[in-house]
Amino acid sequence: MFPGMAMAAQSAQYRGHTTEWWAQFQEVSERFDAASVTEGLADVIIPKIPSPLLRREAEIAAEVVVLHLNKPLSEELKARAMRAIHRLVATVERLTERATGDETGTEAAYALCHALDGRWAEAAAEAEPLVGTQVLLKAFVKALRLERFDNGLAVRLLRAGQSPQTAVQAGLVVGKYSWWPTWLLKIVTERALAGTLDEATITALDQCAYAELSPAQARMARRLLNGDETLVDGAALRLETMGEPEAAAKLREGDLTAVALAARLIPL
Repeated sequence: MFPGMAMAAQSAQYRGHTTEWWAQFQEVSERFDAASVTEGLADVIIPKIPSPLLRREAEIAAEVVVLHLNKPLSEELKARAMRAIHRLVATVERLTERATGDETGTEAAYALCHALDGRWAEAAAEAEPLVGTQVLLKAFVKALRLERFDNGLAVRLLRAGQSPQTAVQAGLVVGKYSWWPTWLLKIVTERALAGTLDEATITALDQCAYAELSPAQARMARRLLNGDETLVDGAALRLETMGEPEAAAKLREGDLTAVALAARLIPL
């Protein structure tokens, strides 16, 4: 926390996600874009600063910091960014100290100071009560900079309460396997929403995709993936009859890798 800003911190009404929760976004992507998340946070936080003069100073500071993050090797921009941050912090401290009531009016500016200082998770946790969750989610997901990634699905899962790690995993799967048929992608979404999307499921779904199942076979595979006990038992018996006892045993044990083979055994 910046010196002298404890009063602003205490006056903010915290709710929503924790700093640790927001920090997960940076942990799941090696390409996390500092300039993107800083700009995204600034865009949603600055309009919540009530004082026009403080808001203008915040805009100037954010602009120069983003310029520096986009050109990190520029010593001139680095120096300008540091001066702008220190000037903004000093202004926020001064206004906070002068406040006579519980409401300082500097909560948004306080969060912005953290964002400009590279403490994005703290900034998001502080700004969430002021700006809402959805705009912050979009800013963080955009900053992930992941290739073959379904941003929309990730945001949907995050809104539904899934962790950043789970949402990012699902977004990567759908992005990577966008050629999968719709029924398989729907299973990915369902499993991700339920928090049960794991590597075994992804492997099984991939095998089903390569198996080029007919609509009837796809329906059977879907029921097998959902653990329909009667169907699993019948499919296992069919596998044994066809000389596939090992696959039958795997299917009965819940090994999803046998689903594609079992589904292909029914007539087209």
